[in-house]
Amino acid sequence: MDVQRKGVKKRKMIRWIVIAVIALGVLGGISYAVMHLQPALPSVEAGTVWPDTVKRGPMLRQVHGLGSLVPDEVNWISAVTDGRVEKINILPGTEVRPDTIIMELSNPTLTEAMVGAEFDLKQAQANLADLTVTLQSTTFDKQAVAAQVTADYNDAKLAADRDQQLAKLGLIPDLDVKLSQNKAQQLDYRNELEKKRLGIISQSVEAQLAAQKVKIDQLKAVYELKKQQVDQLRVRAGVTGVLQQLGGTTSAAGTAPPLEAGQNVLAGSILAKIAQQDKLKAQVKITETEAKDIAIGQPASIDTRNGIIPGKVTRIDPSAVNGTVTVDVKLEGALPAGARPDLSVDGTIDIERLADVVYVGRPTVGQPHSTVTMFRYDPDGKTATRVTVKLGRASVNTIEVLDGLKVGDRVILSDMSAQDSHDRIRLN
Repeated sequence: MDVQRKGVKKRKMIRWIVIAVIALGVLGGISYAVMHLQPALPSVEAGTVWPDTVKRGPMLRQVHGLGSLVPDEVNWISAVTDGRVEKINILPGTEVRPDTIIMELSNPTLTEAMVGAEFDLKQAQANLADLTVTLQSTTFDKQAVAAQVTADYNDAKLAADRDQQLAKLGLIPDLDVKLSQNKAQQLDYRNELEKKRLGIISQSVEAQLAAQKVKIDQLKAVYELKKQQVDQLRVRAGVTGVLQQLGGTTSAAGTAPPLEAGQNVLAGSILAKIAQQDKLKAQVKITETEAKDIAIGQPASIDTRNGIIPGKVTRIDPSAVNGTVTVDVKLEGALPAGARPDLSVDGTIDIERLADVVYVGRPTVGQPHSTVTMFRYDPDGKTATRVTVKLGRASVNTIEVLDGLKVGDRVILSDMSAQDSHDRIRLN
């Protein structure tokens, strides 16, 4: 016969209660642990970032800009007079010499004026020859008259001396002596006048000839000017170089069309541009924030993509255009093959050499004399923490560190703006 045990149901109930309490405690602990878990760190591929190490030592400050090679000496050829383009002999890109004829113009009015000036000159020269003959003939006539007066004076003087001797002998009366002496005195006075007249005639001849020669010189100058202007209708290069363009320069309205045969040009119009290939300089565009430290005479290097040429800063444009300042660099080395005007180049200018500073590679978002945040590698090298860094003077590829980093720290220079909401990252 079975005997019923007392308290069994009560013990089972207590056991289930204990189990439930334990389960609730475990669940509560798990919930608490889950609620207090730290969020997972965002991951960044280590191969996609650009790291660098903070260093201490000398740092060369440089600025960089893009630019082009331009002729150091440019010859602009302009039209001396109005004209019409008859023929263009060469096109841009052709090497020229001083006597190379680039184009030929025509101006019938100018040609006619030259012919007229030549005729006037020849007429004046003929008039000079005729005047010379006429004056010589007149001079000879005056000389003959003067010679006759002199001869008459000498005869009268001899007659007066003879009458005086005869009067002393009582052969002729004194009145005849006085008459002969008076005649001799008159001829003496006339003889002196004729001598003076000859001197005046000589001066008059010289003056008339000089006046005609001045007129000839004047007409010759006019003719030479007209002849030179006609000769300049054949447009010559004047220097050795390369023809860069035909016609005017670029303007606000756009590029002026090139000259063509049959086109009329006005005096002063640009006909051609010639550059000397062996005399080039670099013009580099530097941002106005960096250009403030550039000075005349600073060394520079120009990369033509076919060689690097040393140079020196020779000019700094006083005004900025579109946020950049144009800097001229005189090239001091041999030009590499292929160097020509308008060739694109990279220019680097040395500003100063800092003897002992803490520096790092220039971050993509770091500007000189600014405060930025950068990710610094943690000691394990697998994570990085955001730190605030104060930057100082900058160069092309490096920048001075004033505060926030120490020598030996490794930082990320890449643009990390995608992680702006995180203070730590994991590097995979």
